Amino acid sequence: MTDGRVHVVKLGGSLLEDVDSRTDALAATARAFESGTRLVVVHGGGKRVDAALAALDIPKRTHAGLRITDQPTLDVVVSVLAGIVNKSLVAELTALGIPAIGFSGADGGTLQADVHPPIDGVDLGHVGKVTRSNARAIDALLDAGFLPVIASVAAGPDGALLNVNADSAAAAVAISLHASTLTFLTDVDGFLDDDGKLVSLLHAAEVERLLAAGKVTGGMRPKLEAALGAMRGGVGKIAIAGPRNHALALSGGNGGTQLVAA
Repeated sequence: MTDGRVHVVKLGGSLLEDVDSRTDALAATARAFESGTRLVVVHGGGKRVDAALAALDIPKRTHAGLRITDQPTLDVVVSVLAGIVNKSLVAELTALGIPAIGFSGADGGTLQADVHPPIDGVDLGHVGKVTRSNARAIDALLDAGFLPVIASVAAGPDGALLNVNADSAAAAVAISLHASTLTFLTDVDGFLDDDGKLVSLLHAAEVERLLAAGKVTGGMRPKLEAALGAMRGGVGKIAIAGPRNHALALSGGNGGTQLVAA
């Protein structure tokens, strides 16, 4: 029997490339599911996309932390995220005895996005800014006892597919499901201060200050931005947890960095 609450888990691209970390994260996910938690997994896979682009001699181009996505790049993003990465995660969860079903955010309008506006005059191409999530397909799968696994590809205007940030996608899904918890499982312990020490608790006002001051860079910035959006959208508990705390975070404990509204 489930407890009725929904826990959204975001699996990061770097984490997915480390076999031991991925195995531990999926094992922790499986244990949480078996304990009765209603789980939804959202994933990216940027490192795998990078490798596929390199194999095809398609240059990787980024601006302001976002992948410039022309049509050839979009074709690779969709095939890798919604195909190879998504189905590999489903297969690994199935091997652990978990009834997982994988699909992309474009299916059922689960993730909807507008074309991202240019940044500094640079056209990002087929990059989307998530505007909303439709939880109908996810709810149906949860009610049927499945674990949904969602790739971060969104439906854009006029039937277009868009490449979207997986952290933003996870936050949108959590808001649409009125999730009780959103956990970012990543390859670092959590948010680290200037001395490299883990910050176990971050208040929303402090997150806003850090972002405004440009104190957060790299992959942690979109996580904190997504966490803020999820908090404002009513998600009650948000955490960023590294390999040492995956199991604790998914069992309801306070591993990694906890983000709170006040």
